[in-house]
Amino acid sequence: MVNDFAADPGLIESARTAADVISDLRDQADACETPVVYVNDNHGQWHSERSRIVGAFLQPDCPSRDVVERIQPRDNDYFVIKPQFSGFYATNLPVLLPRLGVNRLVLTGAAADICVLFTAADAHMREYDLWIPSDAVASESPERARWALEIMQASMGAEVAPTRALPLKSWLARAASQSAS
Repeated sequence: MVNDFAADPGLIESARTAADVISDLRDQADACETPVVYVNDNHGQWHSERSRIVGAFLQPDCPSRDVVERIQPRDNDYFVIKPQFSGFYATNLPVLLPRLGVNRLVLTGAAADICVLFTAADAHMREYDLWIPSDAVASESPERARWALEIMQASMGAEVAPTRALPLKSWLARAASQSAS
């Protein structure tokens, strides 16, 4: 979501809608004392780091500046830079999550049918419980988002529901009670 969406101009409106939901979900994570981890493309900046990547998309001429302003990472959030589609591929995420004691993931972002889908597949192979809030992902079209969400639900056992139907606290509590039984 920290992106200018120049390569996917059809994605920006969907990202604007998802950004408000993601911001609210991040507030819910804070209230539940749940870590927030950003996994972001390096956008071809192979010598980059968090402040340079985020700063590039906060420039006045960036078409998605409003999106990035709403959801930009805070000082206490984790920020993982990825070179490819999956958040797990060639990143420190597989080391970070166990250190944080994480066994379930809420995946949000863009694009539902590429980066979110590939990250969900890798998370599923690592046996993480998954929730992909359907209103917190962006895609070039509603059809592509639906297709990806259906795959994640049917093939990866992901919970797929909008945040208004499933608040984070409820999902965490339900997931914890299922793990205990």
